[in-house]
Amino acid sequence: MSTTTPVTTAPAKGTLVTGQSANVQRRERRSPLASFGLHATLVVASVVAVFPVLWVLLTSLKPAKYATTTDFVRETTLSNYTNLLNDTPFLTWFWNSLLIAGLSTVLGVFLASTTGYAISRFRFPGKRGLMWTLLITQMFPVAVLIVPIYNIMAKVGLLNQSMGLVITYLTISVPFCAWMMKGFFDGIPREIDESGQVDGLNPFGTFWRLVLPLAKPGIAVTAFYSFITAWGEVAYASAFLVGDENMTLAGGLQKFVNQYSSQWGPMSAASVLIAIPAGVFFVFAQRHLVAGMTAGATKG
Repeated sequence: MSTTTPVTTAPAKGTLVTGQSANVQRRERRSPLASFGLHATLVVASVVAVFPVLWVLLTSLKPAKYATTTDFVRETTLSNYTNLLNDTPFLTWFWNSLLIAGLSTVLGVFLASTTGYAISRFRFPGKRGLMWTLLITQMFPVAVLIVPIYNIMAKVGLLNQSMGLVITYLTISVPFCAWMMKGFFDGIPREIDESGQVDGLNPFGTFWRLVLPLAKPGIAVTAFYSFITAWGEVAYASAFLVGDENMTLAGGLQKFVNQYSSQWGPMSAASVLIAIPAGVFFVFAQRHLVAGMTAGATKG
């Protein structure tokens, strides 16, 4: 009498074989009503987010007499853009903003990365005090700091100078980004530093050649935050810079609005052009931004 051995067949590829997995799958299934509610909410949220941007874009394409109306496709024109570029110092303001934002980004990334690495890796007198200082500086609003910073810049001769505004923006971005970069460096194994020392690298060489390339998400977030801080800031730029040849976009746009009239067409056209560099920067940095913000907030 022969005995038969039970034959087991391998489950088809892609099928769930455990009861727990099947239960998870069933729980993840949504009812039609829940799915409709979710999608409706997403659609409404998207419309709310896109509507102001679309309104500004369409307003920039309308003549002045229709600027405050809902006649978006009536007498569509590019005159607002041509007048803005030809009849105003917009390009000068744009270049000044681009220069200041670029310097703020490069210096902000360098200072935040080196500060975060030093706090993460080294022990030195005053380390805890430095960490607390970086946190405390984030608690003061612009309204409180603008007067003392203005006085300091006046004493050192940096008022109405691009470098003075760059230094001011660094005081905003570097403390926050240094804390975030510390979280990244804490998550990078110290054995990498030790291997660099074995290979004869000094601490800065180890940081620059081995550790920094592993913190690309953090660098992307730092660069994006530094750029946006300098590109869209209004209060410091309006107070520290005067004259069309020195103004940034933040100060220049205020010329389109006064107590007697508002030039909505040129101002909306300028707003559209101002958004382009920030959008381009975001496109290049977006693949690192989510990972960078998440890791920087949870590590350390």
